[in-house]
Amino acid sequence: MSHLFPNQHILHQSFGSPLNQRARISPASKATPFQARPELYAAYSVVDDAKNKASQLSSEAQKELDKASDAAKGATGKKMELYTPTFYAAATFGGLLACGLTHTAVTPLDLVKCRRQVDASLYKGNFQAWGLILRQEGFRGIFTGWSPTLFGYSAQGAFKYGWYEYFKKKYSDIAGPENSYKYKTLLYLSASASAEFLADIALCPFEAVKVRMQTTMPPPYKGTFDGISKITAAEGVGGLYKGLYPLWGRQIPYTMMKFASFETIVEKIYDRLPGQKSDYGKGAQTAVSFTGGYLAGILCAIVSHPADVLVSKLNANRKSGEAFGAAVARNYKDMGFMGLWNGLPVRIVMIGTLTGLQWMIYDYFKMFMGFPTTGGAAPPEKTSQ
Repeated sequence: MSHLFPNQHILHQSFGSPLNQRARISPASKATPFQARPELYAAYSVVDDAKNKASQLSSEAQKELDKASDAAKGATGKKMELYTPTFYAAATFGGLLACGLTHTAVTPLDLVKCRRQVDASLYKGNFQAWGLILRQEGFRGIFTGWSPTLFGYSAQGAFKYGWYEYFKKKYSDIAGPENSYKYKTLLYLSASASAEFLADIALCPFEAVKVRMQTTMPPPYKGTFDGISKITAAEGVGGLYKGLYPLWGRQIPYTMMKFASFETIVEKIYDRLPGQKSDYGKGAQTAVSFTGGYLAGILCAIVSHPADVLVSKLNANRKSGEAFGAAVARNYKDMGFMGLWNGLPVRIVMIGTLTGLQWMIYDYFKMFMGFPTTGGAAPPEKTSQ
């Protein structure tokens, strides 16, 4: 009868050893609706690996950036000080990067805005406009005017930020520490207006080429320097500057609002955050810069929009030899008061984003070079009596 019962060795193989892989294999059963699918585990593993690699690359890139920043700070062998030639050079180059890159990136938005300002009935909306431009002019048509935008706003940004830091220091020294803090908003307004006055002289020739390329279909110029040579050949050098007065009218109020409101907003943000600004890292400080810049940009767009519409109009249809006042009156008669606000929603989105990114890039570059970010003025130290 012993052959009818399994012996001890068989029982041990079947039930006694948890390491017996052959015994642990069970027939596959049909998965329930809530059961995980094993065949997808590999996909999850690939995603996790990609995330880990991206995180490692980001960390390595940050380390390299920190090394480059330390090298830049130590290049002179001295501690970085404010209001030195190195500081003004950093402000100038930071402004070049901030304005040149951001304005070029939003060329498609600027293209639609300018065309709608000149002819409000041309497009019904942004996406409809981009669709039409893509079909009629191709992908390159969406970026019409990118070249004069890059050259013009790089020059403008370099002048604007570099001169702003210079005039802010200059006017502060004239007023004295206590008055500079007491009337700091007036100081921001004066310094930014002075800087923008000079910056627009650098911008104006490129702006004239850009607007004509964007508002004339097909564009009359192959590029920036082709446009400059053709305008000067037909109208003289003055043809490049016939939009300077409305450009000042647009950009000076815009920049005054941009700098004064940004400095004030950033100061208020740090006042409501725990600790001091120096307690926060680069990421947090650049986030504050972007937030303050975006809010300031909304105010900038509203203040400067009527003049922006006139710049587009005058660069597109001002007649040779026509007086500035006569050209403004003719265009205002054609479009009326409400026409001055054509394209405002698009410009609010564009300028808010632009201004936020500009301040973020500018302040990050200042930190990269070893300087503090832009913010509200510190209270003057009280002198003992």
